[in-house]
Amino acid sequence: MSTAPKPEPTANNVPDWVQAELFEDVLKETVQGFSKIKSFKAISGSAAGENYTTIMFRLHITVELEDGKEKLASYMLKVPHQMEIFQKFMEINNIFINELDMYKTIVPELEQIYRDAGIEVKFGAKAYELKGVKSDYVLLEDLAPKGFRNTNRIEGLDQVHVKCALRRLAMWHAASMVRVATKGDYPDYIVRSYYKKELLPILTDVNTNLAQNFLKAMAEVDPNFLNVLNHGDFWSNNMMFSYDSLGKIKDLMLVDFQVPKWGSVAQDLVYFLISSAKFEDKLTKFDSNIKFYYDNLLENLSILKYPKSMPLLRELHITIYKYGFWGYLTATGAMSTVLVDSTDTASFENFLSDSTEGADFKNLLYTNPRYLKHIQAVLPWLLNRGALQGF
Repeated sequence: MSTAPKPEPTANNVPDWVQAELFEDVLKETVQGFSKIKSFKAISGSAAGENYTTIMFRLHITVELEDGKEKLASYMLKVPHQMEIFQKFMEINNIFINELDMYKTIVPELEQIYRDAGIEVKFGAKAYELKGVKSDYVLLEDLAPKGFRNTNRIEGLDQVHVKCALRRLAMWHAASMVRVATKGDYPDYIVRSYYKKELLPILTDVNTNLAQNFLKAMAEVDPNFLNVLNHGDFWSNNMMFSYDSLGKIKDLMLVDFQVPKWGSVAQDLVYFLISSAKFEDKLTKFDSNIKFYYDNLLENLSILKYPKSMPLLRELHITIYKYGFWGYLTATGAMSTVLVDSTDTASFENFLSDSTEGADFKNLLYTNPRYLKHIQAVLPWLLNRGALQGF
């Protein structure tokens, strides 16, 4: 007997298992003097169009302290979509299990590599585990009360923000190179990520030839090229900045470690610069931004005493040319979602749906004037670099 699909979680439809008492151990760990929960509320954690791959909730919990005073605690809770195609994807590659391991194991390991070198750096938020929960979830500290926030994705990042992101990305990549050089390969979910032949039936619903070529290219890690632990979804909404009283950037935190991939450094670099840099800088400053990243990568490799030979700048450029398909994939994928206006129809369901509402949303993605301005510049640039050959 078939069962009805579970309702899709929304801000007004919180999963039944999300109950206040589940969070008491986390509150004891994170709130000094915690006594009891006074109120518990889950609200939407992101606006439409700001997050597609998961459902986000911000949990507001008012607690009573041992001295009788009250305090507000907040956390970010991520839960999966209940759509059939997403559940099939999760059966092959459970991104929630992977992301929790990233937060609990991989991220702290890279931070420890810097700590051992005398440098304190925090790459991401702290994650917490809930006892007895069988559903998929990721529970994180809320960075907003600490002053972290996203930038305006539609406007794009200026060079100050781009360089801040590249500097932090170089630190992340350098630590991952040192980790693999000294401890060996990462686990399978990072080496293969979601680029598995089992996903071909799902991806071919989108584009058969592209899916086959893409999976083949991503499944093989070429040891002759510069490989790092790619964040895997490194765009402006997956980084949060904090600022001082004068508006100067103080710190940067990475979020959404759902699809990490050990492989070509081109993945993070091309994806980020094509999707997130301001229009006027996207192409004109592409090579200089690559040079800026390279300088920071070498600096951090030296600090961490990387035991192998240092990569050359020309090797980095060759890698980016070799994996130029990331430019096409980004320009026709992530860049469209970055540049579309915020709208209630911007959702994971409509992104995949063949319904009238889904068709209208995809039409909005690819025909709005902002996207057309960017794509009309990016595609000829990619063509002249040879990035479109092989598709």
